[in-house]
Amino acid sequence: MRTVTTITFIATFAWTAHAQPIDPANSVCWSENTGHINFAGAEDGASEVFAFSDHLEGFAWGENIGWVNLGSGPGPYPNTTGLDFGVNRDPITGEFSGFAWSENCGWINFAGGALASPPNPARIESGRFRGYVWGENIGWVNLDDDDTFVALIECPPDLNNDGSLDFFDVSTLLTGEIDYNGDTSFDFFDISLFLQDFGAGCP
Repeated sequence: MRTVTTITFIATFAWTAHAQPIDPANSVCWSENTGHINFAGAEDGASEVFAFSDHLEGFAWGENIGWVNLGSGPGPYPNTTGLDFGVNRDPITGEFSGFAWSENCGWINFAGGALASPPNPARIESGRFRGYVWGENIGWVNLDDDDTFVALIECPPDLNNDGSLDFFDVSTLLTGEIDYNGDTSFDFFDISLFLQDFGAGCP
């Protein structure tokens, strides 16, 4: 009976990728040489950064460096010329690669932290940015601070935090028997609430 229910449940939904917005309450990282860089709220949110399963889009803002372009249009970005740059995200590991661009401070390497000693690659982990990025003209940008950091607005039905609503989230719910509604048991009500949130999509 459970197998039939599971198959019906999975077949009901198509795969959807969603843009994960930055949490306005936790949207700032720090660089010793440039100060704070804000990933949300610039121009009242008109130019904020969004995280997709395989890339980032949008602009961050630093009072001391101006706009930082993390990518425009659908990714991932080839990063072969100055016209197709952008920050990519590995859908499996969450690690960043590629380059952002600032008119005032040049290229910012989002794979730079992986080359540090010890390595601390820039990545999305547990719903927030981690690691370090590197710019030749600005040095290290710290995404790893416990108090000043950039986080994503949570998307509850994205149970595996990969930026997509798909079979894997359904599988995580059912095989893990996750207490989705927080009532200390896994039952029809968890599946019902999950279906509702899954169908509504994410911000």
